[in-house]
Amino acid sequence: MPELPEITVLARQMKTELLGKTITSIKVLQPKCLNLSEAAFVEALTGAQLQDITHHGKWIFIQTTQGWLLLNLGMGGEVLLTTRDRLPEKYRLIFDLDDHTALVVNFWWFGYSHYVNNLASHSMVAKLGPDALTLTLDGFRQLLQGRRGSIKSFLLNQSRIAGLGNVYVQDPLFRAGIHPLRAINTLSDDEVSALWQAIQETLQESIEQGGSSWEMDLHGEKGGWDEHFLLVGYREGQPCPNCGSAIEKLKTGSTSSYVCRQCQPLDG
Repeated sequence: MPELPEITVLARQMKTELLGKTITSIKVLQPKCLNLSEAAFVEALTGAQLQDITHHGKWIFIQTTQGWLLLNLGMGGEVLLTTRDRLPEKYRLIFDLDDHTALVVNFWWFGYSHYVNNLASHSMVAKLGPDALTLTLDGFRQLLQGRRGSIKSFLLNQSRIAGLGNVYVQDPLFRAGIHPLRAINTLSDDEVSALWQAIQETLQESIEQGGSSWEMDLHGEKGGWDEHFLLVGYREGQPCPNCGSAIEKLKTGSTSSYVCRQCQPLDG
């Protein structure tokens, strides 16, 4: 599943490659990913020139002369810049561009391709919390103030903080010495600060490597952030890099967590 680093890499590449180009035609193979009828979606964006591309959390925002195209890859997928004679095996939408290239979008599950006239009117985006990459330490402290649930559930809640998923919360929690099931109101100021710092470092580390090695960028290249960067995430049974204890896999709500019980005690 693409998370904030992969979306950041994609959005930056798209901004470099696509600005000024015009959508000449659109092919939709999965109408259920749209927020409009297929005919209305195609009519709204055909002839639109791409003016700016940004992102927030796991959403990519494409500003055009005719409104906004919003992309969210959901549980997985790709956004590729290619040509009609080099289409990937699987795709759900094709945006043909005036330079004879094509922006090809594929969703594995639950992806979205939405059109809105006004970005502020999009109900799903309006519910997002602050972007994890631009969230300040003071802002992070304010978000946690008065909360009592588990810290991991909070971090994964897109309405609280946008962009984090199960991959990119594992090592920050370990780096900060915090068990994923710790109650938020038991965290000390130093622990909150350490967690914020670890989140920022982990996200930036992946972005610098082009995102994770199991996702593709705009040109179909895999990122360089792989298992060699993981400290405890997805390393069940391997030794903790700090104390040597075996890393355990725990069920934490609807997700799994990888922890060192010695370095991340549940009682803090």
